[in-house]
Amino acid sequence: MLTLTNVRKTFNPGTVNEKPALLGINFHLDPGEFVTVIGGNGAGKSTLLNMISGVFPLDSGSIVLDGNDVSRLSEHARARYLGRVFQDPMRGTAADMQIDENLALARRRGQSRNLHWGITKAERAEYIEALAALDLGLETRLSDKVGLLSGGQRQALTLLMATLQAPKLLLLDEHTAALDPKTAAKVLELTDEMVNKSQLTTIMVTHNMADAIRMGNRLIMMHEGQIIYDVAGEEKSALKVSDLLGKFEEAAGGEFANDRMLLG
Repeated sequence: MLTLTNVRKTFNPGTVNEKPALLGINFHLDPGEFVTVIGGNGAGKSTLLNMISGVFPLDSGSIVLDGNDVSRLSEHARARYLGRVFQDPMRGTAADMQIDENLALARRRGQSRNLHWGITKAERAEYIEALAALDLGLETRLSDKVGLLSGGQRQALTLLMATLQAPKLLLLDEHTAALDPKTAAKVLELTDEMVNKSQLTTIMVTHNMADAIRMGNRLIMMHEGQIIYDVAGEEKSALKVSDLLGKFEEAAGGEFANDRMLLG
């Protein structure tokens, strides 16, 4: 479903602020795989997602998504293939629009526009059913403005919007980091249900090592713009946080110094 070949990115090249972010990433993801990505600050985790989604242009290399070379496509051109949930719950929705209007926008992503009723009765019934599955009481609040929702409700809605059309690839960029522990656990539970239900190919960046081990079928660790550890299947399931710390020290040649990840 996704192949990255020698993907490189350096910010502010040739200046005193030059920052190598990705140093020749080679990465292949089969259809239906769910990979979690961990690493310290500045490891290149979010940059990796931004390169896949077209936020930044490639310096070199190629990105092939579902058999299509998207390396030179703009961000909006790639959006038809992707679903994405950001760390900030405010980024994935339109606060001044109603819940059903936000869902309708997600439902029509990549489609041509024409003049007809905005939301049909059949669509409304579909949205009610989908919202009821979240178990957050949103199915009775279709006409509420999204800006009135809590952070957790809004993030759950964003997740639903990102998966409503079963994207070719789902990108989750620390999507529970801004939530309290109880709400984060609920959103992760919903994530697992949605991904498994539709067999979505998924990349989830997280700072929580325990979540990285528990979620998905594959785990990669990044350090200074490179993938330094890649594990899947039963070997991944048997991992402990202490194992990941040891792998990092072995591969990176130093101690893991990220309090946020250790405390998480």
